[in-house]
Amino acid sequence: MSKSNSEKEIDDIVSPIPQSKPNYWLIATVSLSTVAVVFAIAFALGFFNSKTQTSTQDCIQASDTKNYIGKNISVCGKVVSATYASRTKGKPTFINLDKPYPNQVFSIVVWGDDRSKFGTPENDFRDKTIRVTGKVELFRGTPEIVVTDPSQVVIQQ
Repeated sequence: MSKSNSEKEIDDIVSPIPQSKPNYWLIATVSLSTVAVVFAIAFALGFFNSKTQTSTQDCIQASDTKNYIGKNISVCGKVVSATYASRTKGKPTFINLDKPYPNQVFSIVVWGDDRSKFGTPENDFRDKTIRVTGKVELFRGTPEIVVTDPSQVVIQQ
């Protein structure tokens, strides 16, 4: 006995749907693509950018720089004294953070050859909280960073 057309249609609707194996390559590709997009957005927003200039999390306090001699770090502090020694050999500008000269705990030095790139740093940075990045050296017992490019010194918000 053969089934009518309507019975065949009902059988097609009611019969179990054949199960296919999951396409693991497709799932892996979609998952990796999703992860890649999330990381791309995170990098674009600066979540993994260690050079973010408004963050003070990776800033060393001026008084702690003696523990970082020879290392490239970022130091944050308030400019409390600054002097352009125009009559001294090399015409340096000294910028002191947190404690003024002669009791400074950390200094930034701008040599005369680089001074034109900075304008008048002894005036521009005075009483500002700044972040300086560079290699810490010891000069006469005081840690210092010699800066050669204005991008090394950023005024903090």
